[in-house]
Amino acid sequence: MEITEVRVYPVDEEKLKAYVTITLDNCFVVRDIKIIKGQEGFFVSMPSRKRKDGTYKDVAHPLNNETRQKIENAILAEYERELAKGNAGRRDYPGE
Repeated sequence: MEITEVRVYPVDEEKLKAYVTITLDNCFVVRDIKIIKGQEGFFVSMPSRKRKDGTYKDVAHPLNNETRQKIENAILAEYERELAKGNAGRRDYPGE
């Protein structure tokens, strides 16, 4: 699996820092990935839905740690590039 595109849509909120869309192998898209600022730095949150009982369930996620690391590294590297370009403010997100 190759991550062929990472698009970062920065937002200006306290904890939520960006929405992300990734493309895999130029043929599969995953939207609504989030970059969250936690107590120990940034982390990636996979797209999820709220269930009837109030809990959240991922709708798409890696099946192993190696794949999770690959995705997180690509996303956070692109986020850092966006910050370096000065694009830390809100940008239109196609999911809205």
